[in-house]
Amino acid sequence: MSGAPIDPVALTQRLIRCRSVTPADDGAIGVLDETLRGIGFACEQLLGTTPGTPDILNLWARYGQGGKHFCFAGHTDVVPPGEIANWRADPFAAEIRDGFLIGRGAVDMKGAVAAFTAASDQFLRAHPDFGGSISLLITGDEEGPSVNGTIKVLEVLSRRGERIDACLVGEPTNARVLGDTIKVGRRGSVNLTLTVHGIGGHTAYPQLADNAAHRMVAMLNALTAAQMDEGTEHFQASSLQISTIDIGNPATNVIPAQARACLNIRFNDLWTSTTVERWVRDRIAPFGDNFEIAVQVSGESFLTPPSAIAVVIADAAEAVTGLRPDFTTGGGTSDARFIHRHCPVAEFGLVGQTMHKLDETVAVADLLALTEIYRRVLERFFEVA
Repeated sequence: MSGAPIDPVALTQRLIRCRSVTPADDGAIGVLDETLRGIGFACEQLLGTTPGTPDILNLWARYGQGGKHFCFAGHTDVVPPGEIANWRADPFAAEIRDGFLIGRGAVDMKGAVAAFTAASDQFLRAHPDFGGSISLLITGDEEGPSVNGTIKVLEVLSRRGERIDACLVGEPTNARVLGDTIKVGRRGSVNLTLTVHGIGGHTAYPQLADNAAHRMVAMLNALTAAQMDEGTEHFQASSLQISTIDIGNPATNVIPAQARACLNIRFNDLWTSTTVERWVRDRIAPFGDNFEIAVQVSGESFLTPPSAIAVVIADAAEAVTGLRPDFTTGGGTSDARFIHRHCPVAEFGLVGQTMHKLDETVAVADLLALTEIYRRVLERFFEVA
């Protein structure tokens, strides 16, 4: 392979300088397309579309057509930077200060995407005849509604009969130091909007009204006082959190006729979104039936047994960092919730302490170490080490 090896730090900087706040791409997919083509990947830019939602540019890049197939999956979209004046450096300038690269997406997860690319380059230079296939599935929709990204690319692959044998998602899984955590599953997440109806009236004449707020408070108390479960072998206990309560009543002497609350429930493998909704309805039924529940499912819980690909990643991480990662399922959702339906998947990336925060920062040393870990993952998966 001709040309200079890919520098994961420089590539991370190029990606950060693309202001790819969901759903914008701002050239990030193009940067990867150009870079991967340069090392022999066949690249396709796939547009994900759904009526009523922004179109999303995604990338499917593959090297090789046969043998075992290993996929790196990630995203180039980022969350908004917040008040730029409060950053110690421009969040899209990708400055390096005292050995740390500062920028939106440095950790979540342009750094890992750059490490995927550089590791693949290193591996192919050392093992040009490895006999398998390596791919990168990169979306611009992970931080958004996630309807036009990874899930759309997987639909294309399924229609074409392209099989993936194992996948590594580069989300920032590590809690404190590089090498401490691999995620082998995720909790499910469901959002419920509870709307309670009553009869409005004057606060001096409560006998003529039905206070929706009172019944709402009783319902929420019944939900928050109940324990859903105590957790399972690989999952922590399920959790219900009230995120908003809205009565919309500007007057102090008016009994409200309607009250609304939004709930988010993160649930383990004892539940599905359907059984979670049933549990909520059963708990609030004693307080009357004049209510509505709107349900939005972000994802179901899933578990990839902590073997196979997770062990390959753990072995590679331990060889580089000296730490044996823990296998966990905590945190939020990721696109692994779509990928696990197609192949075994595990998540491993950078340290997540600054993701989505002001001054999102990654140590340059961690970027280089992560690249080495990913290269070793490929060597162990294809058994060429």
